[in-house]
Amino acid sequence: MKIAVVGGGSTYTPELVDGFARLGSMVSELVLIDPAADRLEIVGAFSARIFQHYGHPGKVTWTTDLDAGVTDADVAVIQLRVGGQAARIEDETFPLDCGCVGQETTGAGGLAKALRTVPVVLDVAARIRERARPGAWIIDFTNPVGIVTRALLDAGHKAVGLCNVAIGFQRRFAAMLGVPPASVVLDHVGLNHLTWERAAYVDGVDRLPGLLSTHLESLAADVDLAPSVLTTLGNVPSYYLSYFYAHDRHVAESRGAQTRGQRVAEIEATLLDLYRDPLLAEKPALLGERGGAYYSEAAVGLIASLHGSDPSAVHSVNIRNNGLLPFLPDNSVVEVSARAATDGPVALPVSPLAPELSGLVAHISAYEEIALEAALLGGRQRVYRALLAHPLIGQHDRADALTDKLIASGAQHLAWAR
Repeated sequence: MKIAVVGGGSTYTPELVDGFARLGSMVSELVLIDPAADRLEIVGAFSARIFQHYGHPGKVTWTTDLDAGVTDADVAVIQLRVGGQAARIEDETFPLDCGCVGQETTGAGGLAKALRTVPVVLDVAARIRERARPGAWIIDFTNPVGIVTRALLDAGHKAVGLCNVAIGFQRRFAAMLGVPPASVVLDHVGLNHLTWERAAYVDGVDRLPGLLSTHLESLAADVDLAPSVLTTLGNVPSYYLSYFYAHDRHVAESRGAQTRGQRVAEIEATLLDLYRDPLLAEKPALLGERGGAYYSEAAVGLIASLHGSDPSAVHSVNIRNNGLLPFLPDNSVVEVSARAATDGPVALPVSPLAPELSGLVAHISAYEEIALEAALLGGRQRVYRALLAHPLIGQHDRADALTDKLIASGAQHLAWAR
């Protein structure tokens, strides 16, 4: 199997490479693709050393030529970041001027990222479809995953969106229960970065009520929320729900503080220095602070299942709704637990959502539909409509001001705004 990683010059890539190296002989070639040649050379050489460290027989190559890199690929992983960390830092700061949370996948920052990302991903995907092997899968890691995955599916691509939130909870719950992670099956449901863990089954028994009873303080701290939120909901929200349930606190804490993007930029600079060491052949501990914990495990597991290995494994994926949440249109994209085989993921049964969950899901899903239209067609009015529709904004004055700030901060990446 040939796997192409678009955005392979990321300092996060060695985490993925470490996972692919553990796929064994299933991977014959791993090609990293990135326009940043200097950075790619460093990451590529280090990635090759990781394969060698594991004694992996496959080859690791790297190229700045997208068309050459994806030719004959069986799987293409897209993990690109248009504008790099500089654009992320803008996403995390300009909304604060209007009293809104600054975050790269939620609210105005998330919309800014979607606007500059969707057109690029669709161009990449079109070239993958032309040159990869027939039936090749696109695995989308690129945020905002729900919007990007819907764009890919709407364009007819064979794509699945992947997030690490659920696998992180699975690992956390398994450690608390003292069981192997694979034995924990989550009732994970919602939209990307808007999900809840409603159950954690081990041998068919839901162990989540017990976890909420014995580990409430720890779980609440993990998701940055008051324990009473978890007990009231009776579930464990994604930590991204903290931006909704504790919005004003996040805004207050963010003003004048270092952004996550600024911290990641510092980590990246140090990681690149480490990767330059020709003796380094294992991922450094600092990589754990880069973010994206367990992404490699999630990617490896899903890719293996899509190619006929371990069809009983359960994955958290972004797929078409198709009736899973009956209050959403079928063409919406939802994030649920699923099993996967060569013909794609099949969702586990989804029971009805409580109204406090379904209401927020419906609201954000509608925003995502408008956001995708803005990303595809551009225009100030479409951007304004998306911001007005978002529950964290939803006021004319804020939406109007944020529209101008968003366009000004991202104009260099928006063809229609230049």
